[in-house]
Amino acid sequence: MKQQKTERQSLYSEVTSRIIAELEEGRLPWVQPWDAALCRCTMPQNAGTARRYSGINVLILWAEVVRRGYASQRWLTYRQAEAAGGNVRRGEKGTVICYADRFTPKAEAEAARGEDRAARQVAFLKRFVVFNIDQCEGLPEEYIAPMVSPDPVLAIAEADTLIAASGARVNIGGGEAFYSPSHDFIQVPPQAVFYEPINWYRTLIHEAGHWVGHSSRLDRDQTGKFGSEAYAKEELVAEMAAAFTCASLGIAPTVRHSDYIASWLSVLQNDEKAIFRAASQASKASDYLLAFAGDEQ
Repeated sequence: MKQQKTERQSLYSEVTSRIIAELEEGRLPWVQPWDAALCRCTMPQNAGTARRYSGINVLILWAEVVRRGYASQRWLTYRQAEAAGGNVRRGEKGTVICYADRFTPKAEAEAARGEDRAARQVAFLKRFVVFNIDQCEGLPEEYIAPMVSPDPVLAIAEADTLIAASGARVNIGGGEAFYSPSHDFIQVPPQAVFYEPINWYRTLIHEAGHWVGHSSRLDRDQTGKFGSEAYAKEELVAEMAAAFTCASLGIAPTVRHSDYIASWLSVLQNDEKAIFRAASQASKASDYLLAFAGDEQ
């Protein structure tokens, strides 16, 4: 148990330190920094199951695509590559991702029954090593076939469908974009004032990331005042939720509030688990939104 705790702390520290270094360089791990001509904009997914990765693993795998110049967002474990009839090339180094969950130890479950109380759960973090399909050979054609990029027009149409189906109240006008938790509405300026029309959708999806956190939906803490740690945490979740949603729709993620980098750094430096929690909440928010477009996986 002590070794597992040490491994958890090590992984939390390792990933958080890496993201802090990125932020200190002025780069945001949830903004598409890769060459779109080489690797299409999408969420990382398992090549064998087609299941999208979520939470902190999205940031880890996106970062590896950039760092190593991979042309694909598809990943496999060593055993999956072998089961598919291929193999990982000799000398290739894998990428460590994680699976977090909670379980109830048998002794605790028995004690809780005897004391007529709810059993306490224990958090665990399990490591997995995955390889990009660029690191493999001999895989079937369906594993290595280029991923088809959505047509930009269709991506925008799907974003329109998502917002309309969500039922979110969207007021268009004024010169600022924001979400009001107390009145539960999104405010965005008209599309005409944006230099690039696609940025209107990126902005709207960011604010929709806040909308999902309302007490009647995913119930996140949205009580923080501007400049507070709670406010910074909520912005961090909305930033990543927008990035995950945009990438899922085929819209290249961008940054909405780069001026919050200093406050995000402070949050991460004070709590090595903060980015894990924020990424998990962002995935839940993105899944909530994508369900309206029928795009949840």
